[in-house]
Amino acid sequence: MKIMSINDILKTILIEDLVDKYPFSVNFLSKKGIRCIVCGEPIWGTLQEACEEKGFNEIEIENFVKELNEINKKLQNRIEDSPKDLNIDKLDL
Repeated sequence: MKIMSINDILKTILIEDLVDKYPFSVNFLSKKGIRCIVCGEPIWGTLQEACEEKGFNEIEIENFVKELNEINKKLQNRIEDSPKDLNIDKLDL
């Protein structure tokens, strides 16, 4: 699995691309109350649109993007440190 470079996640990313490129985002979105394709409720459009539909404001959306990029950075660092032993499902993010 290829993890994208740091800060590649933008609020304009399509949900389908987010889930495909950043599988960890499924759990993150679910915890925020935003279901996604893998979760069983198909949604289309951007991360921003999905957040707005759930009533999140611009500041909250920017914070989501920041958090997603921070998680991605942690994953990249762990992959670089020990790529053979990495199990994403067991990471404390």
